[in-house]
Amino acid sequence: MVHCGEQAPPQGTLSYEELLADAEPVEDGRHGGDTLAGIFYTGGTTGFPKGAMLSHANMIISALGGQAGSPAAAPGSTTLHAAPMFHLAALACWNAQLLVGGSHVFIPAFEPLAALRAIERHHATVAMLPPVLIQMLVDHPDRDSYDLSGFRPFTYGGSPMPEALLKRAMAAFPAAGFTQAYGMTEVAPLATLLTPADHVEGTRLRSAGRAAPHTEIKIVGPDGAALPRGEVGEVVIRGGHVMSGYLDDPAETHKVLREGWYHTGDGAYMDEAGYVFIVDRLKDMIVTGGENVYSAEVENALAQHPAVAAGAVIGVPDDAYGERVHAIVILKPGTTATAGELREHCKTLIAGYKAPRTTEFVTELPLSPAGKILKHELRKPHWEDKPLRQLTPLASPGPRAPPDPPRPCTETHRPHPAVPQTAAPPGAAGYGGWDSNLKR
Repeated sequence: MVHCGEQAPPQGTLSYEELLADAEPVEDGRHGGDTLAGIFYTGGTTGFPKGAMLSHANMIISALGGQAGSPAAAPGSTTLHAAPMFHLAALACWNAQLLVGGSHVFIPAFEPLAALRAIERHHATVAMLPPVLIQMLVDHPDRDSYDLSGFRPFTYGGSPMPEALLKRAMAAFPAAGFTQAYGMTEVAPLATLLTPADHVEGTRLRSAGRAAPHTEIKIVGPDGAALPRGEVGEVVIRGGHVMSGYLDDPAETHKVLREGWYHTGDGAYMDEAGYVFIVDRLKDMIVTGGENVYSAEVENALAQHPAVAAGAVIGVPDDAYGERVHAIVILKPGTTATAGELREHCKTLIAGYKAPRTTEFVTELPLSPAGKILKHELRKPHWEDKPLRQLTPLASPGPRAPPDPPRPCTETHRPHPAVPQTAAPPGAAGYGGWDSNLKR
């Protein structure tokens, strides 16, 4: 393990600076183009991580497309790295800054004060942060004590940003131009951009943006045919940034790479202007009483409640409706809320059948090393000894579930089972919407 930092390397690690000083120059191997550059593992949020094989061209094309669509770095700027470098979004920021020239500042793990100090001390001007880390910066009581005036491009991604949090962040960093980047490891990683101009215009803040210059995107149905604008289907992507496949996994490769298109597994629709609106992972879609419910929409409604710090929404077995909408929520310190209150709050923002019928209050959520909520771990206690619903996405809905259940809304309080092999380290967080390892 190589240690990069100003202090002496910990025992058992090698000093990056000493390795450079002791190294003999070697001839440039002149690798590039379609040559394999690396194997990058997916987040494992829906199952076991898979090794995406990316070429040099994949990553350079993605970096160039991002810079052309909404520059994340400028010549001479300084990029703050606060997320794990094994996460491809962090590496993409590295690539973007290298393309134009500039500096990089690293902090070992995200902690709000460490990030604020690094921004001020090293005059960081650029960062790529997930919404949960932006929330920590925005809410930190000492934020106004630091000089953040030089901070400009502010890119966020990993999962949709709750609109309420985005507006607070834009108010907290008025000089920064916000960009949302949507993508995944398999596309190295960029697919769409919601530009600073889109944020100022303000009517599509829930959108993931339009296709980046290097990307082709369409929304398709189960048969692979393109759907009309406004209809929910699966996002598929084509371009020179798409991986060649998964390492030693031809079956999974064949599932997602078909006829030149990468099938993302994300449900979305595209409006008339070409803006993509992500509604959910298709595997996370809840079918209750014949209606499709997208967890991201419910999570966005929950996030607007003043007592909610973080949470997730899943489908759990229900004798009457097949599945019911179930929320798992972390409350902000010093606040209270009941399942009934959260349900009524959600019903003011979304249809009644989408509001959580049951709620579980926890103190933490299981996270992947990159900081994404592991929904398959959240489902386990509810689906043990029960067959999971066979996914038939985008089918015509059946009869609408009654707006009010025939039984009372219920709540439970318990710590969620720990996931030590994947939990984020103390003080760290990573990519994932309003995912959080915040504790009450």
